[in-house]
Amino acid sequence: MKANNKFLNLPKHFWAHVKLLSEDLGYSDRGTGNLRFYTNEEILESLEQKSFRTTYLKSSLYGGKTYLQQLLDYLNYRSEIITKTVEPNLMNRDQAAKIFNHLKTKINPRCKLPMNKQKGKKRHYAYMTGIVNMLTEQTLEGMHFDEDPYSLTVATKNDRPVRTFTRRFDGAYPKTINPKALWEIKEYYGTTTFGSRVADGIYESILDGEEIQELFQNEGIKIFHYLIVDDHFTWWVKGKSYICRIIDMLHMGYIDECLFGKEVVKQWPIIVKSWKKLPSQ
Repeated sequence: MKANNKFLNLPKHFWAHVKLLSEDLGYSDRGTGNLRFYTNEEILESLEQKSFRTTYLKSSLYGGKTYLQQLLDYLNYRSEIITKTVEPNLMNRDQAAKIFNHLKTKINPRCKLPMNKQKGKKRHYAYMTGIVNMLTEQTLEGMHFDEDPYSLTVATKNDRPVRTFTRRFDGAYPKTINPKALWEIKEYYGTTTFGSRVADGIYESILDGEEIQELFQNEGIKIFHYLIVDDHFTWWVKGKSYICRIIDMLHMGYIDECLFGKEVVKQWPIIVKSWKKLPSQ
């Protein structure tokens, strides 16, 4: 999934409103569990109850729709796209295992296929990571990529480091020094609760995105940043609000594309193929 162009390049204060309103009004309906759809009246009432001024919401934002209408359009777009597109693509463990095993037999990969970090009966291949690694290997046709980086990512200029990122990524192309693309994978098959580790994963992706965005804004170095998430129970049943935050991240420019569940099978090879056309750094 790519960002909707209608909601790109909006100012930081717009996203301050989105976060505040989402928190105050709620992401989902407590009665049905479905994602909420909002009204103008709810938005105005929420801000006025906090003694915020609201007259500015009637003015146009960047010469287009009014601030209020843009907020309403985005919040309801977010609920609609998650309900109609994201949720149907999310898989459970058995579905992911089926795709993983099919690709493993078909491709006979040389890349690493790591195990998850659980123990006992819950220990198995990290299915989504394996799927991504195999599809990357197949699409690159022998070109190098780092499917298991053990070092921090570094961007350089004139043969000297200009940025070293805070966290390690799950994959880099072609390597962690001056990569053209970086990706993160958040798969949580078999979990029974929405733990702090899942929430922390969202905050980590925001940090990564901010660092990548800052590098481009101040050094002119573009690195494509992708987020891949899966497990229907974790994200849809327990974590709808965090899917909302991922959609926010996407439109704030912190990630270039986010893939949900089985979407990766068709879309990831298209993404990887596009890297071959990128100029050398």
